[in-house]
Amino acid sequence: MKILIAGLGSIGRRHLRNLIALGVEDIILYRSGKATLDDAELAGLKSYSNLDEALAQKPDGVIVSNPSALHLAVALPAAKAGANLLIEKPVSHSLEGLDALQLALDLNKKRAMTGFHFRFHPVLRQIKQILEEKSLGKALYAKVHWGEYLPDWHPWEDYRQSYAARAELGGGVVNTLSHPFDYLRWLLGDVESLGARCAHVSSLEMDVEDHADVQLRFENGIMGHVHLDYYQKPPSHTLEITCEQGRLLWDNATAEARMLFADGRSEKKLEAPKGFERNTMFLDEMRAFLGLCRGEDLDYCSLQDGIRAQEIVEAVKRSSQAGGCTIPLEW
Repeated sequence: MKILIAGLGSIGRRHLRNLIALGVEDIILYRSGKATLDDAELAGLKSYSNLDEALAQKPDGVIVSNPSALHLAVALPAAKAGANLLIEKPVSHSLEGLDALQLALDLNKKRAMTGFHFRFHPVLRQIKQILEEKSLGKALYAKVHWGEYLPDWHPWEDYRQSYAARAELGGGVVNTLSHPFDYLRWLLGDVESLGARCAHVSSLEMDVEDHADVQLRFENGIMGHVHLDYYQKPPSHTLEITCEQGRLLWDNATAEARMLFADGRSEKKLEAPKGFERNTMFLDEMRAFLGLCRGEDLDYCSLQDGIRAQEIVEAVKRSSQAGGCTIPLEW
């Protein structure tokens, strides 16, 4: 198994460490040289500054972990070269070129995974099972609140220079914190329509939005709301789902959820396995990607899933630009 990593920022380094932890020895790098992290952990790894030369090494899989606006510039040549892909979310900063990427993958009988790692959260998986079994009856409403303080993400760099804060690199809170648009689809089904308001409301220095409020209507009639921001201190990331016969309350900070019953029964706690930590999700994601590269038949977050999440992101922006009007989504 030979894996190429394109982009060695914080997420690229995490993927590198996880590949090594999983026993992958043949790892090569494609680098622009613009990373702000120490290169000590990259010692001994073959590195290329030319993408064609890197792809000529015939990697089985390519991890696309450079800035969002540069994803396709790596992913499309890699797909044409016959590699499977793990593309960090969002799959791109726009929808342009994504159909061509899918076509290139299909022609070479390869697959692409989108890096929405919350699909590997063990408690969210328990919630998915509860919803599928209708243990609390039909789901009626879902609310996500995710607030972060952007300058605290990468203390080693100036947040104003990070991809998350720069429009030309595909930044903005809607693109960067797009996970809920994927995991809500995964848990509740496709979105029928939405209305949104996005703005830059804080004193943070950036040319992108740092605030978004999105109202969702799912195809099955479930209503939803997603709040995202870059300015909240301390941060929080929570999900609440109201059902006919109770509620589900998940908190990313504790990795736990509470299952509340409308009939007065004592609440049930949903917990992750002992030893779970944030990197556990990334390790499980990497195991799945290696299985995908081996041709295994498995459930994974596909390129089409990533495209659908990006279609929601684009609809959010269109709605906000139009004053919050309802935008239908057609799949």
